[in-house]
Amino acid sequence: MKRRDFLRSSGTAFLILQSGSARTYAANEKLDIASIGAGGKAAGDIEGVSSQNIVALCDVDQSQGARMFQQYPKARRYKDYRVMIEEMAREIDAVIVATPDHHHFHASMLAIRAGKHVYTEKPLTHSVWEARELTRAARQAGVATQMGNQAQAHEETRRVQEYIQAGVIGPVREVHIWTDRASRGLFDEYWPQGIGRPKDQPDIPAHLDWDLWLGPAPERAYHSAYLPFKWRGWWDFGTGALGDIACHFFDPVFRALKIGAPLTIEASSSRVNTETYPMASMITYDFPAREIDGFPPVRLTWYDGGLRPPRPREVPDGAILAENGLLLIGENGVLFSDWNKWRLYPDSLNASFGEPSRRLERSPGHYLEWILACKGGKPAGSNFDWAGPMTETVLLGNIALRAQLREKLTRARLTWDSANFAFTNLPEANQWLRREYRDGWRIQTLVG
Repeated sequence: MKRRDFLRSSGTAFLILQSGSARTYAANEKLDIASIGAGGKAAGDIEGVSSQNIVALCDVDQSQGARMFQQYPKARRYKDYRVMIEEMAREIDAVIVATPDHHHFHASMLAIRAGKHVYTEKPLTHSVWEARELTRAARQAGVATQMGNQAQAHEETRRVQEYIQAGVIGPVREVHIWTDRASRGLFDEYWPQGIGRPKDQPDIPAHLDWDLWLGPAPERAYHSAYLPFKWRGWWDFGTGALGDIACHFFDPVFRALKIGAPLTIEASSSRVNTETYPMASMITYDFPAREIDGFPPVRLTWYDGGLRPPRPREVPDGAILAENGLLLIGENGVLFSDWNKWRLYPDSLNASFGEPSRRLERSPGHYLEWILACKGGKPAGSNFDWAGPMTETVLLGNIALRAQLREKLTRARLTWDSANFAFTNLPEANQWLRREYRDGWRIQTLVG
């Protein structure tokens, strides 16, 4: 079957789904797992589920996937995940999706349609619309899901919720989150941003299928500026520093403060272009009060590219706020984390309170959560019903960045109607909620 015919037929052939897994599992039975992606982050995800059977590996770059190919010599090898899912639909129970961001939706949706449990790396999708569609599809299919924001299972994620539940810093109306991505002054320590498209056209390496790597993204010539890791900074392939880090750092805050969809999103940044994300940006989300839970409105501000929030008066000048961090500012104090440990300010509050008592169940482990869910256990902590809406919020920030370019603004403030899936004050921004797919990669969804 030709690739184009496969994608066209997938709109109907996989439309009828089993409700969850048709199988039941014995206590010690192992899942048969296929991984879309074998190098890079995929290798870590494969190792995370190595207690199960790895039966298939798919990677468009044979060099990147070489270590996992060697480690699992019995696993069937593929370059095209569409072919893998078609050929092995009856031989696999679950699928890992650990590709560049622009493939997340297609690979995950095809796996879900085949009735497979899915683990997809963060951010869940490349566009806001894709996040909503994928969440709906997974719910309708009844499959077990997990997004790869591994820190959601960590002790520190539980601790922040317990601090807030204890009421030690009082009502929180202000949150600041920052990261050193995309660079810390060395420009390409992580990946470059704020640059244009390269003009030279080197030869495609023999170990890479460039057409498959592009997948649904617009056609362009191969260049090493895009891969194996630098794709994060390009609009067509990645989701920038926000997409890379916010799914980790937003998670504990959203859980602790019961945060849902924002009312407004406002962005300011260094110069924006049509090829790559800006070198540094600041994005502010305003969320409504959560009256049922007794939480007031909250403003969350995101900083990247080396930008930092102002130091709260409760935090002494000598305190180091780290290159990546979170600040929750309450009426009675400040809760800070460098992601290794949470700490209260002022110092007197930290000394008098100490740490909160344990109230929440601990995770057995991020990957084990998903494995147990696949075998009929409770949903994993970052299942798509949780991860999908959070990813929507994260990616709305990138649309606010784009709106600056469109409107020639130094700041862009968007009003978001989540229920109707639209920006109400700048309808032109709605075009960025979803993206066009390259010919041969258009895909129907389960819900239209």
